[in-house]
Amino acid sequence: MIKRQERTRFKLRKISRRNRLTVFRSNNHLYAQIIDDQKGVTIASSSSVEKEIREKNLNRKELAQMIGKEIAKKSMTKGVNEVAFDKGKYKYHGIIKILADAARNEGLNFWGNMFENEKNELSEHLVTINRVAKVVKGGRRFGFAAIMIVGDNKGRVGVGTGKAKEVPEAVRKATENAKTKMIRVHLKENRTIHHDIVGRFGAGKVILRSAAPGTGIIAGGPMRALFESLGLKDIVAKSTGTSNPHNMLKATFNAFKMSESPKSVASKRSKKIAEINNKNN
Repeated sequence: MIKRQERTRFKLRKISRRNRLTVFRSNNHLYAQIIDDQKGVTIASSSSVEKEIREKNLNRKELAQMIGKEIAKKSMTKGVNEVAFDKGKYKYHGIIKILADAARNEGLNFWGNMFENEKNELSEHLVTINRVAKVVKGGRRFGFAAIMIVGDNKGRVGVGTGKAKEVPEAVRKATENAKTKMIRVHLKENRTIHHDIVGRFGAGKVILRSAAPGTGIIAGGPMRALFESLGLKDIVAKSTGTSNPHNMLKATFNAFKMSESPKSVASKRSKKIAEINNKNN
């Protein structure tokens, strides 16, 4: 959550002259404010603790819609028609997304469409889709199971699965699941991993090796799609375990979780980064 908040703050620093819509969510309540950072004042605010909203006894989704509409109306009444959306430490989904969509539909413009651009930057790869059956009292219920890989080609990647009665819905569920499981991998010169890694999951075992410039991606099956989504350009990989795509991908994913950059190793050993790099060379 802290890293997500830092990324959001970094983006907002570039547009510091803009008024921003910030949200906060507790276990019981939802708050929204439009803040002028130049003057250090709150232009408009709306929350679930307000008497008019509290008395309507709305569920969480309806509450988010109501607050989004109210904050948009109050903002435009004050002459503010364009804001930067500060989602803070929260992911852009659920009631946070509902609130933002309600404010946008009410006429409030989001400057730069920060999160739509972020969504468009992600590449999606369908690894496999299988027909599955669930045995129930009346017989069998058939459906589909999908595996999706989502990445930004800049060091972030996620793997997700989804099941549904129809293929498009299974793919959508798998994509959303992959987005919630995205991790950041430290890359060497934005092209390969820093060191060799062995990853395991169940019967799956993979060996990942750092490669010289110009090597390319030497890997097959679902691992290649994972490397491409991550943004790797040079890597040598081999699977010595099962060929099951589920276990192979999860073994590769676990391997990436174990990867470390020279900076993190240096901080653990109380040494300088140059010493770690010289030792590796």
